[in-house]
Amino acid sequence: MKPRTPLPGPADGGSSPRRARQALVAAAAATALLITPAVTASATAAATSQAGGGAVTVVNPGFDADGTGTATPAGWSTYSPDGTASASYTEWTAEGYNGDSYQLTHWSTAAYHVDTYQKLTGIPNGFYTLGVWTRSSGGHKSDYIALTGCGGDNTPTAVPADSDGNWVQIVTSVHVTARRCTINLVTAGNAGDWTNFTGVTFTSGTASLPIRGGDVSTLYRGEQDGGVYYTASGRPENALAQLADAGMNWVRLRVWVNPADGMNDEVQLLASAREAKRHHQHLLLDFHYSDTWADPGHQSPPAAWASDTFPQLEADMYAYSKQVVAALVAQGTPPQMVQVGNEINNGLLWPSGSTSDFAQLAGLLKAGIAGVHAAFPPAKIVLHLAAAWDESGLAWWYSQAESYGVPFDIIGLSYYDYWHGRLDVLQGDLDGLTAQFGKPAMVVETAYPFTLASNDPTASLSFSDPASLDPGYPATPAGQAANFRDVLSVVQAVPNGMGLGAFYWEPTWTVVKGNGWDPTDPSSGDGWENQAMWDYTDTALPVISDFAAR
Repeated sequence: MKPRTPLPGPADGGSSPRRARQALVAAAAATALLITPAVTASATAAATSQAGGGAVTVVNPGFDADGTGTATPAGWSTYSPDGTASASYTEWTAEGYNGDSYQLTHWSTAAYHVDTYQKLTGIPNGFYTLGVWTRSSGGHKSDYIALTGCGGDNTPTAVPADSDGNWVQIVTSVHVTARRCTINLVTAGNAGDWTNFTGVTFTSGTASLPIRGGDVSTLYRGEQDGGVYYTASGRPENALAQLADAGMNWVRLRVWVNPADGMNDEVQLLASAREAKRHHQHLLLDFHYSDTWADPGHQSPPAAWASDTFPQLEADMYAYSKQVVAALVAQGTPPQMVQVGNEINNGLLWPSGSTSDFAQLAGLLKAGIAGVHAAFPPAKIVLHLAAAWDESGLAWWYSQAESYGVPFDIIGLSYYDYWHGRLDVLQGDLDGLTAQFGKPAMVVETAYPFTLASNDPTASLSFSDPASLDPGYPATPAGQAANFRDVLSVVQAVPNGMGLGAFYWEPTWTVVKGNGWDPTDPSSGDGWENQAMWDYTDTALPVISDFAAR
């Protein structure tokens, strides 16, 4: 992706050898706790509960037991606070999920509010997750799935608006302490709004979302150049403090080798990492292995490496990766996760590391990974690609990486709704890749506009095309918040707890003179201001609340 820096401070904990070793040990323990349980918790809980007789049966989960359309599907009841219960009914469909012939529909020619529910009793106490396949027109007053009367608190999950009309699975979890629980499928719609439900499951275990992050690589320079961030109530406050208070718990920081103006260099990275630690953030380090932006269409080697032979490039990758990670460890800010390359669908360090010679690409990746682990062995390695309409292309890439022995821990994808397809495309990528490779996945870049209007004449917006905008999510503050919320929901629904979370790309990149996208001309503007989490008055937008824990 194309297109900082809170005030620099002393390295937390100092940088003596003894303190560096202490930081290494502490960070290793933290890394294991932060990532491994997120991957295994659901599977472990499910196995334990089922062994104890904890299987729970949902009656008529596909709404087809009656064999016909009906307002009273077997096993389900309907409540309406405004007398519009007739807006809930089952109907035949030629586009049912997984070949089902019927679906539950919430729809009416007039405004309505219905709750289709099923009470489950005699449930062994423990953690459970409700899963439902949904599709929706969007535009509702409210539209969600929930679990109530279970004894523990539950956060409802909103139904995404997939404008293609395709099915998307969502989940929500609860701690049952009362041996009973009620499944609620709730819609408050305007006239003509519709939602379909099917494939209801209620299984042991939790679907957590341990990573709720943001890439704040431009923040350091923005604040140094005078950027100001106001809370929703109009009070000026540190941007990272606002994000952390909202629930953000990870930062992503990129690093370039020798950028023209120092933007995103190692010095800036170290300062940004210290600031992130002060706000209790964990760190995903994003190596570009370039002096400028690296993405599927740009993978230029650093100028200092441009004439190196392939063996020299392998040595460069190892030495540079080790150097940067070691510096982070020494100041007490080790990266719990490390991206070895950025959006490397077509390789890196072109032409030597192109996918046209995957053996060489693999050699470079392995050298970089070895350098990371030489400095910080517990770091989890992320291989980052841009999402695709065709999951098979992504699967081919990761299969090649495995066949050439590239060791990695996490699948990372960029996903922008307006470029990569609707939410069902993202779900297909995540579900398919995690199932095939047995590795957890996360979205390492995503964003959405709150307006299509520009606030800076010095740079064109990266995205402002109304024709490519997802009709389910208008370019408004509410549409931006709904899109990020629903991206998080899709990641949370990846089976077996294999969805780790998502990073919002550059939420703090507002218009600040001198903080432009071009490292050779920082006065050029950034073109990202309409997708930031602060509006054109530098006031926090509703989307910031999406970072709340689930």
